Amino acid sequence: MIEARHLRVLRAVAATGSFSAAARELGCTQPAVSQQMKALEQSARTPLLVRTGREMRLTEAGEALVRHATGILAGLTAAEEEIAAIAGLRAGRVRLVSFPSGSSTLVPTALAEMRAAHPGTQISLVEAEPPRSVEMLREGDCEIALAFRYPDVRGADPAAGAEWDDLVVRPLLTDRLIGVVPEGHRLAGAERIGIAELEREPWIAGCPRCRRHLVEVCESAGFTPRIDFATDDYPAVFGLVGAGLGVAVMPELALETVRPKGARTVPVEPVVQREIVALTLPDLARVPAVGAMLDRLTAAASR
Repeated sequence: MIEARHLRVLRAVAATGSFSAAARELGCTQPAVSQQMKALEQSARTPLLVRTGREMRLTEAGEALVRHATGILAGLTAAEEEIAAIAGLRAGRVRLVSFPSGSSTLVPTALAEMRAAHPGTQISLVEAEPPRSVEMLREGDCEIALAFRYPDVRGADPAAGAEWDDLVVRPLLTDRLIGVVPEGHRLAGAERIGIAELEREPWIAGCPRCRRHLVEVCESAGFTPRIDFATDDYPAVFGLVGAGLGVAVMPELALETVRPKGARTVPVEPVVQREIVALTLPDLARVPAVGAMLDRLTAAASR
């Protein structure tokens, strides 16, 4: 019989490429990982891993089992949480993953209200940008992922709107992007600026998804931005702009917690917005604690 603990070990080995790295990720010993993999192969009655030098490679059977493991483990997590929730949310947990500007604005109020209403529910938060946060949700490493996406500026990707089709999507808000220029910049006092007016400027870009979208927006305006610096730390973006090292666009949500020093914010045209949502798996959406957390995130976003 295949056991869930063996599937977790197999998934860790597949992700890290070795028994020792998997042991570090799981917080156990390398012999323990080896023993559990041996037991899993005995249950499967076929080899699941092949040693290639210092690394492990999945066999065809191993790849099939890893593919099924994510859904199996997510289903088991949902079952465990729903059983605990039957007792009236006196037990259970909600693991939340959020991108940084969501963590500093939407999440604190929602977490505080959730903890006050259901003190027996364990709540945790880690940060990750999409698409990594969405991968963590699908891999069973969290119950809710806060994520965002931009419109497909070029209209060239027919699958762009389908990336969350297998998930439950709770819309939270639409977040506008704002231009950021140095205080002494020629456009610092403008009521609004066209993105094409920044064609010859050096740029400071954000996370990979934001950076890709910035390039698409600029190219749709007729130029390719020269990106000199890239950081997903918003205070660092303001610091770089304030020092006169370039211009940037930032989510309006991030401006709520960062005080610009030496920089000015200016609305840009065309208006660019990102869609912010809370995501969960269909099985997990039926867990009362997850539903309660989604409700509180929705309420926090509406304020």
